[in-house]
Amino acid sequence: MPDLLDHPTTVRPGEELDPSKLEPFLRQHFPDVRGPLSIQQYPSGHSNLTYMIRLGTRELVLRRPPFGSKVKTAHDMGREFRVLSKLHVAYASAPNVFFYCEDESVLGVPFYLMEPIHGIILRRDPPPDMDFPSERARQLSESFVENLALLHSLDYTAAGLGDLGKPQGYVERQVRGWIERYHGSKTQDHPEVEKTSKWMLEHIPSTTGASLIHNDYKYDNVVLDPRDITRIAGVLDWEMCTIDDPLADLGTALAYWIDSADPEELQENRSGPTNHPGSLTRAEVAGYYAQKTGRDISQMPFYLTLARFKLAVIVQQIYYRFHRGLTRDERFASMPGRISTLLRAAWQTAQTGAI
Repeated sequence: MPDLLDHPTTVRPGEELDPSKLEPFLRQHFPDVRGPLSIQQYPSGHSNLTYMIRLGTRELVLRRPPFGSKVKTAHDMGREFRVLSKLHVAYASAPNVFFYCEDESVLGVPFYLMEPIHGIILRRDPPPDMDFPSERARQLSESFVENLALLHSLDYTAAGLGDLGKPQGYVERQVRGWIERYHGSKTQDHPEVEKTSKWMLEHIPSTTGASLIHNDYKYDNVVLDPRDITRIAGVLDWEMCTIDDPLADLGTALAYWIDSADPEELQENRSGPTNHPGSLTRAEVAGYYAQKTGRDISQMPFYLTLARFKLAVIVQQIYYRFHRGLTRDERFASMPGRISTLLRAAWQTAQTGAI
């Protein structure tokens, strides 16, 4: 049987962890564990960094902020740890965390450690050896939506997360906040920014209620059970989790969901096999979510516009670090093209009203 599990690899240059400081910290917390320390890095992801730490036979996943980030509030390790320490009990797909370190003498930044979730992560395309027929692609699409609906149905107050967000006025704060963040990390002019910003400010809908939302829900943040790839075993990257409008969360998922009929420039931005034969289309994802939750999705074009604009700004913030020489990750060099594509897609959605 082919090995389809997601594996770490060599740490990228400039993103190394100092083993001489990390090892004493780990041995203090795991005094009975014997064996050498090894450090590898999960190669995907563009924001918080994720490492596989092996201390003897003990496996740990370490999460830390990116090098050179100027957006401190987007990389709050303490907040992410506190969310997961409560969420895992109510939502088993969330990682189980061990402990949080705010002592910057260890790695220079706060970080936390959690239990690995071993499984398959689908990125741009299914692995060549994966059996992924159209009926399985459809079942996975449906599981993806069902899992999001489950998250949105959780009693976040009972889970101890009632103070996580401020739902009142959330959507307007999001619109204004992402516009401000774009201008704070701007490196070049994009004509769609002003047009889309104005349109969003003029079309802010009434919220449909409040739920616990992931805010970055997509295939490559989902871990699949290797025994049944239509079953979701884990959901990763909770750094933007909050309590707010669930349709904003669905909008983000739709912004990542590239249909087979989408233009080539959007296909280039695909991060999962959402265009695979049998997969639900974007409109079908939204419709299936409405079926499972009973929510009105008539305002989804607004939420998709906001989500595409938000993704463009997130990529802009990441590129800003590379542009300023604060990171050497060469994956970031081609990001201006992706920013332009996302901004054009946001404006097109605003103009056409099509999902």
